[in-house]
Amino acid sequence: MTPSDADLLRRLRGDSQALEAFYRRHVERVRRFAARRCTRPEDVADAVSGTFLAVLDAAPSYDPRRGEPVPWLLGIAARVVAGQRRRAARDHRVEARAGGHRLLDDDDYARIEAEIDAERLAGHLRREVEALSGGERELFLLVCRDGLGVGDAARVLGISAIAARARLARVRRRLRAAAHAADARGADAPAPLPSLELEDAR
Repeated sequence: MTPSDADLLRRLRGDSQALEAFYRRHVERVRRFAARRCTRPEDVADAVSGTFLAVLDAAPSYDPRRGEPVPWLLGIAARVVAGQRRRAARDHRVEARAGGHRLLDDDDYARIEAEIDAERLAGHLRREVEALSGGERELFLLVCRDGLGVGDAARVLGISAIAARARLARVRRRLRAAAHAADARGADAPAPLPSLELEDAR
């Protein structure tokens, strides 16, 4: 039987297989999350390794009563990226604590560079999404791209669920209006983004 994320977190500190399983299960999610917020592949690599090092330290304090593992994980990733932005130089201790293992090869760097571009360019409403305020865009991407419910996304951003629902409603109205305007102009627009139809109650 496949262990749940909560089970893996409980075993993380003393079980290398649990650590590897949790890493493999979520590394791409964290990598995408970091790629939206970083401008260089090496910063993405630092964010990914820093996040899982922080998870290793924080795992004993994880409390499933306070939220699901994925928003907990992305909350840690958000704090790691924020810490990178505050530092003038990269933290060389990250590589040392990772045991000298390189997490990315040349192909990974090329893929992450493409992923950074894709995150910034993809979608028929790209300009409208980019024009959103920082908080609105972060909420929209957590729900649309990362698959979080509104309540979990609110916890990652440190806002109330009520505020998150109101913010997401504004975003949906704006993007729907932009899609309708494109249709009225006869633009060749694809179907609306799936996130526009997500339930607020999640």
